[in-house]
Amino acid sequence: MELAVSALLGYLLGSIPFGLVLTRLAGLGDIRKIGSGNIGATNVLRTGNKPLAAATLILDSGKGAIAALLAMAFAGPEAAVLAGGGAMLGHTFPVWLGFKGGKGVATALGVLLAVSWPVGVIACATWLAMAFLFKISSLSALTALGLSPLVGWYVAGPLVAGLCLFIAVLVYFRHAANIRRLLKGEEPKISFGKKKAA
Repeated sequence: MELAVSALLGYLLGSIPFGLVLTRLAGLGDIRKIGSGNIGATNVLRTGNKPLAAATLILDSGKGAIAALLAMAFAGPEAAVLAGGGAMLGHTFPVWLGFKGGKGVATALGVLLAVSWPVGVIACATWLAMAFLFKISSLSALTALGLSPLVGWYVAGPLVAGLCLFIAVLVYFRHAANIRRLLKGEEPKISFGKKKAA
């Protein structure tokens, strides 16, 4: 019962669309009609509002971390893994938005930092290194989370590795269009202005 409740609460926390809420409160309209149409921090950045993008990043990461940490405190590591997985499902398929959510990268990093901070730190460092080298957000995320099951297995064991694998599969699924553009060399680079994505 505790495991089921952890997964459900994780889903509900994860399904809070902070990017959409913040952009509307700021008078910027519906973020789903801007740039890539995604509700995450990278697309919020395309509005040109850097503080709002940073807030979205922190809140999207935080909801994943909080879900996992609460479950860990009350029901242990298995519950934390389920809550983290639930938060990922909530962010990518939120019931409030017709199951059309974000791509889950910030939430994934928050979950990993909470469940196993060394795995989370390595994933964040990999993202930053790739972003610095190639300036492509999707490539950075796909690399960091694609490597995370191996890192998770080596650093934290099979339970965390299983969560990492689930997260990686989900993120790759949500990045299908990005992967196609990467293969064609058409994926846009990280922009700090108001230029819209193709």
